[in-house]
Amino acid sequence: MPALCRDCYAPNSDDARRCTSCGKPRLARHGELLDLTIAHIDCDAFYAAIEKRDNPDLRDKPLIIGGGRRGVVSTACYIARTYGVGSAMPMFKALKACPHAAVVKPQMDKYAAAGKEVRALMRDVTPMVEPISIDEAFLDLTGTERLHRMSAAETLMRLAQRIEDEIGITVSVGLSHNKFLAKLSSDFDKPRGFSIIGREETMSTLAALPVGKIWGVGKAMRRKLEANGITMIADLQRADERDLMATYGQLGLRLARLSKGDDTRTVKPVRETKSVSAETTFNEDITSYDDLERILWRLSDKVAGRCKASDLAGHTVALKLKSAEFKTKTRNLTLSDPTQLADVIYRAGQKLLKPETDGTAYRLIGIGAANLVTATGGTQMGDLLDPEANRRAAAERAVDKVREKFGKEIIDRGRGIKPS
Repeated sequence: MPALCRDCYAPNSDDARRCTSCGKPRLARHGELLDLTIAHIDCDAFYAAIEKRDNPDLRDKPLIIGGGRRGVVSTACYIARTYGVGSAMPMFKALKACPHAAVVKPQMDKYAAAGKEVRALMRDVTPMVEPISIDEAFLDLTGTERLHRMSAAETLMRLAQRIEDEIGITVSVGLSHNKFLAKLSSDFDKPRGFSIIGREETMSTLAALPVGKIWGVGKAMRRKLEANGITMIADLQRADERDLMATYGQLGLRLARLSKGDDTRTVKPVRETKSVSAETTFNEDITSYDDLERILWRLSDKVAGRCKASDLAGHTVALKLKSAEFKTKTRNLTLSDPTQLADVIYRAGQKLLKPETDGTAYRLIGIGAANLVTATGGTQMGDLLDPEANRRAAAERAVDKVREKFGKEIIDRGRGIKPS
């Protein structure tokens, strides 16, 4: 059985407990280790890892990325997770479970920049990279063996180490023969994991897992399956495909095939970004238009920053509001030209927000740019009905240059500041 050291990449015998070259214990061994080429790479506790990288004082402490007692946890470091803190948990519950945790508000611009650096390193080893979020991606390394003069497995080990050395965070790797199994295996041994599902053990590995491990089976679907006596993937494997289709429609066919490890999707290197958005949950409900408008400006500035960093512009501005009763409203406005300017996003948001401030108490507001296109030079023509638009756009570009040189916090435009 082939075995490789994940630290020095030396080949080892299949019965070695430690690398015969460097003496370290991190050995990957599998009968198909040198043959598999489809991978999923997932950054470990990504937001928390970035914050710990940038602030060594946080390194050995439980850390929660989130904000406000009425917000939710974006992510938690592995220390905090040992106390039961998890993503999407309400902040008050997280702090009850781990009251001594450090809490840091998400800094999405910083995380987006780090995610971009990770993807750049991925593309150094293969052009077949399909990002599925800011911190994870599929890779197809088929045919790279001749280019790199090493197996896909060794290439991935070296890539994981390079990410750790150059970016300062760790990743977990799943290696298999299709996307579903690669993603599944990347979660087996976090953090710094390197897990493999080969063709030979596909059925047996899946059979031992609960149905919730199938990609796309959420809580509601899991309850439906369990109500029909399907709790394990083994139950799906034994079920007749026609019966599953009769009960669950096309989803039944998908479940039947994935339960057997059958996934024909290919890694697609170009993935369209559908929208860029930012939102916040308040500590106390807000009814005032003026208060909501100030928050809207700060969020518009964040969305614009992310669009500029990704060289994107949006044809549509979308406003999101959630009432104290948890009822969500979304309102959209299509622009005459795509934009990445905070001023334009904000003014469109104002138009959408005004009719909704009718005394309703809101607990959340969000703004986003949708129907995205690649920005052409990052500029937008002024509105002929608003002769000041060009002046405001020029001023915003000037602020961007100052922020780029001296840091984002050097200038905070006054609209988002509450008067004393």
